[in-house]
Amino acid sequence: MKKKGKVYLVGAGPGDPGLITVKGLNCIREADMIVYDRLVNPLLLREVKDGAELKYVGKSVNHHTLSQNEINRLLVNEALKGKIVTRLKCGDPFIFGRGGEEAEELAKAGIDFEVVPGITSAIAVPAYGGIPLTHREINSTVTFITGHEDPLKEETAVDWEHLAKEKGTLVFLMGVGNLPKIVKQLLKYGHSPETPVALIQWGTRPEQRTVTGKLTNIVEKVREARITPPAIIVVGEVVRLRENLNWFETKPLFKKRILITRARHQAGELSCLLQNLGAKVIECPTIKITPPKDWKPLDERIKRLSEYQWVIFTSVNGVEYFMHRLFANGLDVRALGNVRIATIGSATAKKLKDYGLIADFIPDKFIAEELASGLAEITDLKGAKILIPRAASARVLLVEKLKEAGAKVDEVATYQTVLGDGLKELPMLFKKGKIQVVTFTSSSTVRNLAEFLYPQSFGQMLKNVIVACIGPITANTVKELGGHVDLIAMEHTITGLVESLVRYFA
Repeated sequence: MKKKGKVYLVGAGPGDPGLITVKGLNCIREADMIVYDRLVNPLLLREVKDGAELKYVGKSVNHHTLSQNEINRLLVNEALKGKIVTRLKCGDPFIFGRGGEEAEELAKAGIDFEVVPGITSAIAVPAYGGIPLTHREINSTVTFITGHEDPLKEETAVDWEHLAKEKGTLVFLMGVGNLPKIVKQLLKYGHSPETPVALIQWGTRPEQRTVTGKLTNIVEKVREARITPPAIIVVGEVVRLRENLNWFETKPLFKKRILITRARHQAGELSCLLQNLGAKVIECPTIKITPPKDWKPLDERIKRLSEYQWVIFTSVNGVEYFMHRLFANGLDVRALGNVRIATIGSATAKKLKDYGLIADFIPDKFIAEELASGLAEITDLKGAKILIPRAASARVLLVEKLKEAGAKVDEVATYQTVLGDGLKELPMLFKKGKIQVVTFTSSSTVRNLAEFLYPQSFGQMLKNVIVACIGPITANTVKELGGHVDLIAMEHTITGLVESLVRYFA
């Protein structure tokens, strides 16, 4: 029996990927095909399942990838093939989003569909601009108007005389190009020239810009600021509240363009922390974490775990791959019952705790030298057998220090770090000054970024960029390759790196 298709008309929210609904996110993850608009945040597309098809149907002024009729036919045809199609629209699909037209076509064709409401830019963008649309002491009504229609045409769907007399808040969507005409109509029908006005461009995103004025001067102010679509126009006394309620544009990393070089599957934590502080995050996965070339050496050590006095984990990846292989060998954490465990760093210890294990030793400073010397202080290492499951081609310093203390050390490749997918436009972003900060979380991220930038000089490309490193070892690698370092995290963790960036820009 042929699989029955279905279409979800999903509102993706106004731009901040965190504003999509839980149901909307589930629809993205379930879809066989995503049909998405120009203003949908690309970060949401990372949530698609493997094999899902992405179809861009974005529209901009004087350029439509597909006409609305073609989009309608696309949704119907793909659903008839038995696909689950998620139509991802900016904002809410039923508020100036033409979702109603698409739903009508689906209903006419007998296609099963659902509408998943989204947070419309009409309410979210003013909120991110520090402007409440209603306020008990100021107004009790709000009106949403399309600004796309020419206000001066003879037959208009907008009752300008009524709007001009309205004492509540007016919100115009898609109206930047018509701003002079909108202002002219409001003044013509008696709106006060002193009425406050705000235009908010790229609302809810790190690129957000806001211009405020009054009806008599807002056109000139917007022209001087070169505000272009997309932008929301807010007219009303509530605009005055922005002076005290501007919470988004005052975030400590607001508008800072920060490059993340971590592996794609690990970038999420750092990306989320930076975005929550207002940064514009650019992800360039310079590394990829993969299994070792051969599991046999690790499997042999796992079978002889009882012979070791200590197991030392130097990274979260080491813990994850070791545990994966432990379980693959038919064992569980009880195999570590008589073994003491040390970790470099609180993040590694936290990952260990996810498996029900607590580290016996964590050095105060999260570097190999501190772990070796600290371990020697709390126990006699002479003759002690130590297992270090870690990355292939890792630094030898830890092993050397432990051997100097008399330990018998087995280091075994538990995973390997290879070249990541990178970012095709990366060199151009550097040349155009689109990157303000580069973050490095390991020496591998440094070396691989240098490879992506080749044949350009690594140091030259980073010349006008702030370089932030998670620790001194990573910083030394930057310097060895001819780069400079502006800051090193005091605590060598992702959280410590973010805190150092906040202090740097304070």
